[in-house]
Amino acid sequence: MPRKEMATKGPKIVRLELTPLQVPFKQIVREAMQHAGGLGMAIPAEEDWPGGDFAICKMTDEEGHTGLGEQFVWWPETGVSPNQIIIAIQEALYRYVLGRSPFDYKDIRTHMNNNMARNETAKGLLDIACWDLMGKTNNKQACELMGGKQADALALAALVPLMDAQDMADMAYGWQQAGFGTIRLKLGRSAKGDGEIVRLVRERLGKKAQIRVDYNQAYNPRDAVQAIKEIEPYDIEIAEQPVAATDFSGMAYVQRRVKTPLMSHEGCFSLQDIETLIALKAVRIIGINSERPGGVTNALEAIKYATARSLGVVIHNQTLGIADSMMIHLAAAHYPSLGHSIELFGNVMYEDDLIITPLDFEAGMVRVPHGPGWGVELDEVALERYATGPTIVIKQ
Repeated sequence: MPRKEMATKGPKIVRLELTPLQVPFKQIVREAMQHAGGLGMAIPAEEDWPGGDFAICKMTDEEGHTGLGEQFVWWPETGVSPNQIIIAIQEALYRYVLGRSPFDYKDIRTHMNNNMARNETAKGLLDIACWDLMGKTNNKQACELMGGKQADALALAALVPLMDAQDMADMAYGWQQAGFGTIRLKLGRSAKGDGEIVRLVRERLGKKAQIRVDYNQAYNPRDAVQAIKEIEPYDIEIAEQPVAATDFSGMAYVQRRVKTPLMSHEGCFSLQDIETLIALKAVRIIGINSERPGGVTNALEAIKYATARSLGVVIHNQTLGIADSMMIHLAAAHYPSLGHSIELFGNVMYEDDLIITPLDFEAGMVRVPHGPGWGVELDEVALERYATGPTIVIKQ
């Protein structure tokens, strides 16, 4: 059946460049993982994790404007590799992008959905590049295209990996002294062990600090209820993914029995996942990022859907400079309605951010990048250094 043609509203996209890469963790991060005796979290992954795997998209239009996209992937969570993302685009998705205008992003997304099931990370990579390209074409910051900039600087949460309870309290205090008002604790060893960690952290930080926790699927539903109730006296902002990623009914079981708002992460990859979790009353907060539920267009839909139902939103990930900037612009356009500090951990985890000028992280805050689109420029030398395969070029 012939493909339905889409309207074109501006300069056409004529070239895609797709590169897989891996950026190693900083030495201090690797040492922290070793000190924690593993990955620093309760997720039952068994393989070594030396750094982050990414797919980078460089999208060029017929006037020479370039849009950038980035997707972070990790086998235990996303279940795909950078090369698989690139194959999905190379063998199918490029057809719905080349020859179109990035301003046709909604139609592009519809055609991608009509012709390829799932693969939100691959679709999202192209979508992210489209939004950057729209900003470059119109000489506007991306947040202005998403509804308008509501903030110039955004509050950040800091991350404390799962390790010895006293070490976690010390690290949390260090983050607080550095200006962070919200601390995310990795938990999941046992209900009593988690309780001891949170008790020590709360005593060290005082009453004003926000504490959120992430279980990384550590418990079955009954044990999750016990674990969360163990820490509820310490005023917990969010409890993330206490049960298996696929156990939506288990999440609902837990949320009905605890006061703390639950958030899904590993179990939330599509708009349908978000709608289902909300319909089941399994979460009171949704978590979104560059790959979940898949790029900017789906993220905007998710925020709209959640906030219309009085749910909070956490924008969070451990990405490089391109995706960090995308999430900063997304948060800046919706900052008053999110209700929670954002989480961007890549700048403290990886040895490079893949952009020419680093983003402005300081004292628990990050400033919205200036300039059109994402406001960042790809470091081509770093791209070549960390590439794990050749750049795939697809032209009209």
